[in-house]
Amino acid sequence: MSHTNDTLSSISLALSDKDKDAFSSRIGQSFSDWGFAIISDHGIPDELIAKAEHMSRAFFALPDGVKRKYYVPGGGGARGYTPFGTEAAKDSNIHDLKEFWHIGRQLPSGHAFEPFMSDNIWPEEVDGFRECYLELFAAFDKAGQRILEGIARFLGLEPNFFDDTVRDGNSILRLIHYPPVPADSPAVRAAAHEDINTITLLIGAEEAGLELLDKQGNWRPVTPKPGELAVNIGDMLQRLTNNRLPSTTHRVVNPPPERRGHSRYSMPFFLHFRPDYLIETLPQSIDEDHPNLYPEPITAHDYLMERLREIGLV
Repeated sequence: MSHTNDTLSSISLALSDKDKDAFSSRIGQSFSDWGFAIISDHGIPDELIAKAEHMSRAFFALPDGVKRKYYVPGGGGARGYTPFGTEAAKDSNIHDLKEFWHIGRQLPSGHAFEPFMSDNIWPEEVDGFRECYLELFAAFDKAGQRILEGIARFLGLEPNFFDDTVRDGNSILRLIHYPPVPADSPAVRAAAHEDINTITLLIGAEEAGLELLDKQGNWRPVTPKPGELAVNIGDMLQRLTNNRLPSTTHRVVNPPPERRGHSRYSMPFFLHFRPDYLIETLPQSIDEDHPNLYPEPITAHDYLMERLREIGLV
């Protein structure tokens, strides 16, 4: 397949079962060029996605006072509800136009990572919420691991290299509601930022607005078809690969005037390394032309805390 550098084409995750080398080469090239890939046939059932989207809308439609019962002051937004106007991008003093809900990994009692991960919070007002999102979390986790296997092959690592690095990782499923935007708003739905984690899998961005910053400094729309995932590299994987796989700046811009009265909903899954994983530059990604940009290793947990302080969540 000839390599084109000017378009973000869709890659089927089913290819990873049929031709692992072809899949890893295509996905690796997309991530190298863009920091993003569009993934179809990802194995997350349509009906589960539809149910999760319905429940997300039902929760965000609840009265403000009810939603705020699930806000944990000082919790860094790690679990439960984060109200509108809390989070800002790094180095931005204007808050993003969104409210969100976080679901994390359910650890068995007494697990070694309990100090790093809070218990989940579940709203009693939406029936079946817990079951639905734990099922979705597991489905995202599985799809993410298949994508990571393709990345491992592309990097010349053992195919299962990432299995242990993300086992019981501090991953987050985030339900986001971007309410209708006032005409004179100085803020955008989500200001330009990079993701902190390993990889991000995003579903439900059918209301346009997601854009990435390409290597030439142009903003380009990212437009998955219905049911496709937009997947991007996070800072932790960029660091591990010595910037070979870039964590690309992206944003969610406000809609054109005729769509401003519409809400936008999306469900990103932030896949994380386990808290004690030491992010140490891969020797495979260091050579004479690419000296080690990150000579000081750091654990995933310490790195996350450093970044959360920068964006004002802790």
